[in-house]
Amino acid sequence: MPGLPPPVPDERAGLLAFLDQQRDGLTVTAHGLTTEQATIAASVSPLTVLGLIKHAAHTERGWTDILLGRDRPDAVGYDDTFRRLDGESLEDVLALYREVAEETHRVVAAEVDLGRAVPVPPDTPWFPSDVRAWSVRWVLLHLIEETARHAGHADIVRESIDGATAFPLLAAREGWPESGVVRPWRPPSLQITSSPAADPDRRHEHGQAEVLS
Repeated sequence: MPGLPPPVPDERAGLLAFLDQQRDGLTVTAHGLTTEQATIAASVSPLTVLGLIKHAAHTERGWTDILLGRDRPDAVGYDDTFRRLDGESLEDVLALYREVAEETHRVVAAEVDLGRAVPVPPDTPWFPSDVRAWSVRWVLLHLIEETARHAGHADIVRESIDGATAFPLLAAREGWPESGVVRPWRPPSLQITSSPAADPDRRHEHGQAEVLS
């Protein structure tokens, strides 16, 4: 996927394209990681790359449920959306996110009116008590915001693991040639003896994970 969304013909396409782009910005942080590396809490936070992707997937699925007025008896608890289950792999989580994204596209494509009222669920403490309904448009904008926030979190976690940052990871995944602007990421040694967050000299010791200026 390119580093920017494509031109869009209308509002619906624009909302979906920018949501796609933020999902891609989140999932690219997992490029080149094993499941074990993707579950490293490499900063002072307990957040991990796998956990952030899993949380974003379950959050988006939850909003699709709200759009459809659908109950999900097997919904995962909030804290568990950040945790890896026994036997769960990074590819399992990425596959879940792809499945969720495909459903979001189908549901939004079927919406006749982006201004349709979406009732505010009454049982979530951080939802406003003085607002009776959002719109489908609002829900999509919120998903873009939510996904972008977690993509930023994942950027920091990934850089703290091996120094890799977003555009070199994109360049590596997409096969962009090395240029005077970006150098594609290449796998460093898997031996992590100290966190780059705690040792600034290690953050770009491999050189490949940097945007050149």
